[in-house]
Amino acid sequence: QVQLVESGGGLVQAGGSLRLSCAASGRAFTNYAMGWFRQAPGKEREFVAAISRGGVSTHYSDSVKGRFTISRDNAKNTVFLQMSSLKSEDTAVYYCAAYSGATQAMGAPSSGMDYWGKGTLVTVSS
Repeated sequence: QVQLVESGGGLVQAGGSLRLSCAASGRAFTNYAMGWFRQAPGKEREFVAAISRGGVSTHYSDSVKGRFTISRDNAKNTVFLQMSSLKSEDTAVYYCAAYSGATQAMGAPSSGMDYWGKGTLVTVSS
């Protein structure tokens, strides 16, 4: 079992930055690729970014590429999402996820995540 707890959400103006954290506890953190997803009001949850077990490989959705950066600190069992140049359409609840499959598969609709956090709300005001 893996417990994931997100933090760092809040209210930010458009063009600003925010850093989300996800602290993991339980089973070996490095057994999992880690990722971030988000769900805007009235919309389905969507993939944002993923990072491999060792932190070498990453991939992003087209909507955040160049603005968001995912990273992880395996010594602290934590994954981060640095968000810059935020837009109103980035407003959503952001969820951390752990996945035992291939990192590149985390964005595929058919991939079921092994564990989810409860989410943290990011609101971008225009």
